[in-house]
This record gives sequence, structure tokens and C-alpha cells, in this order.
Amino acid sequence: MTRPYEIALYNAEVRRLVYEGEHHRQYPDSWADTHYIEIEAEDVKGAESKVKVKYPPERGFVIERVEAL
Repeated sequence: MTRPYEIALYNAEVRRLVYEGEHHRQYPDSWADTHYIEIEAEDVKGAESKVKVKYPPERGFVIERVEAL
């Protein structure tokens, strides 16, 4: 049975560039701040896996927190 989870994530590359006064060529500066994504999953690991497909760590995305709603 699935339940809703809230994922807090940001983009480390964007955060670094914004801190240095520059801009990422692909992602807006807003990704320097934490974004909150709601997703349905069976458990925390499932929620993380789903988010990583759309927001891959190899592109700089960092999951700060996963919380059941």
C-alpha cells in the first residue's frame, strides 16, 4: 500500500554557482534553495528511488529529507 511522502531536495551545483555569483546553464537559480516534492510510494526507499529518476544525483540533486505525510 502506498502513502504520500514529502521529499526536500536542492541542486548542489546550482547552489555553488549562485554562491559564486554565477548561473547554471540548465537549471534556474531557484534550485539553490530547497524544493519540496510530494510523491506516493510504499516506503522511504521507494520514495527516494522514484525521486532520483527525475532528479538524479549525478546531475547535482541532493535529497535533504524524506518524510511520511
